[in-house]
Amino acid sequence: MSTHKPIKKAVFPVAGLGTRFLPATKAIPKELLPIVDRPLIQYAVDEAREAGIEQMIFVTGRGKTAIVEHFDVAYELEDTMQERGKDMSVLEPTRATPGDIITVRQQVPMGLGHAIWCARAIVGDEPFAIFLPDELMVGKPGGTGCMKQMVDAYEDVGGNLISVLEVPMEEVSSYGVIEPGAENGALTEVTGLVEKPPVAEAPSNKIVSGRYILQPEVMRTLETQGKGAGGEIQLTDAMARMIGSQPFHAVTFDGNRYDCGSKTGFVEATLALALEREDMGAEVRAMAERLLK
Repeated sequence: MSTHKPIKKAVFPVAGLGTRFLPATKAIPKELLPIVDRPLIQYAVDEAREAGIEQMIFVTGRGKTAIVEHFDVAYELEDTMQERGKDMSVLEPTRATPGDIITVRQQVPMGLGHAIWCARAIVGDEPFAIFLPDELMVGKPGGTGCMKQMVDAYEDVGGNLISVLEVPMEEVSSYGVIEPGAENGALTEVTGLVEKPPVAEAPSNKIVSGRYILQPEVMRTLETQGKGAGGEIQLTDAMARMIGSQPFHAVTFDGNRYDCGSKTGFVEATLALALEREDMGAEVRAMAERLLK
């Protein structure tokens, strides 16, 4: 039986403007852009639920109310579907227990650390998860999702955890990288964090991906933190300050990551997930082969 406080809350920073996807994101939040037939935010929420998380905290901005609407009851739609005898189970993942979808506003774009700090009153004194929905993390067939793997590790070691992936060394300068300590299977002790290091100075090839489990003390750290790279309050800086005062580990994710913050990553994710689907995989594969001729 774990003695660590369970992870029941997750913060989703979704206030970004999505300018890389304009004009598609002029009126639609980028988090609602679909990978096949599910919006990005739905994949992240489903991953959270699989890990036993109950409260979803969306840090939003102006023009993002449609994200909350997605998890609300759509009376007219559902009434029409019922009248026509349509299958209602397709809407099941979009339903939420009243009170389990919470939003706070990030009035000014001051970085990821600031977005997380905006949720401090709801997080309170409990450990919590963070999901960056742009990073679509897909577990291997028959396996578990990224956050479930992290929660399982957290129940053993407690403290703070981040998800990492191993990449070719020549790619590390595009990411945050961990300085590794002792390793035990998929678990690596974190002794330091370096943001976008030159290849020659990178302490490892394990890059930070968009999933975190953090202790509530990070909110106090963010409270007193100055601006970092880009003039923003960086979450990486706050985590680096906590290393040494609390247990800090990385979990190497057993699965695939798709960077849906880029157009090519978004297309890759759409194609990869469509190819895995029983209802369309063979047709999509034939289509791709035809286009590549």
